[in-house]
Amino acid sequence: MTVHFDLRSYIDSRHIPTLVLVDVQQEYVASPRRLALPHADAALERCRAALSSARQLGLPVAFVRWIGKSAFFNAASPFADWIEGFTPQRSEMVFERAKPSCYASTPFANLIDQAGGHFVVAGFAGEAACLSTAVDAFHRGHSMTFLFDASTSHALEDIAPADAHRVISQVISLYARVTDTAAWIAQLSCQPRGKSEHDPRVA
Repeated sequence: MTVHFDLRSYIDSRHIPTLVLVDVQQEYVASPRRLALPHADAALERCRAALSSARQLGLPVAFVRWIGKSAFFNAASPFADWIEGFTPQRSEMVFERAKPSCYASTPFANLIDQAGGHFVVAGFAGEAACLSTAVDAFHRGHSMTFLFDASTSHALEDIAPADAHRVISQVISLYARVTDTAAWIAQLSCQPRGKSEHDPRVA
């Protein structure tokens, strides 16, 4: 389906959102490695949908990845590589950091600040990078949107991954806007939409 973009909504370029794909790296899908997410496939499909829409509309796209000096996300291992289908294009930005929040990358923080503070997050993991980035964005006066169904979380103690992700999404909603991928794409497409029944803020 062709996506129609109403440029009148973005006359002020400070309100053009940047789509940020966080840690779409092999470490999170390489089972049975410890950080592999058991329900990543569905989230990745929605990440692909968000990325495809952003590229079709010419929105700015940034990839942020974790590069650490440890057994995980080690640059010398294949597990730090991008998941298939998520290799950045030459026109897209790539940032690296070694702490959970995307703001641990100073160039990323500068980009979002200079771009007006509006950005949309999809990727992994909900309880780590996504939550910490939302808190940091809030304290900087930035406006973050979290695509909760384009992400997933690890289990927390005795809380199952799906339940943990629902709780994490509720917590993120205290600091950022939380919505689903289809609703965000529909908004970009200038199609009328109501509040999604899948929005974690809906009782």
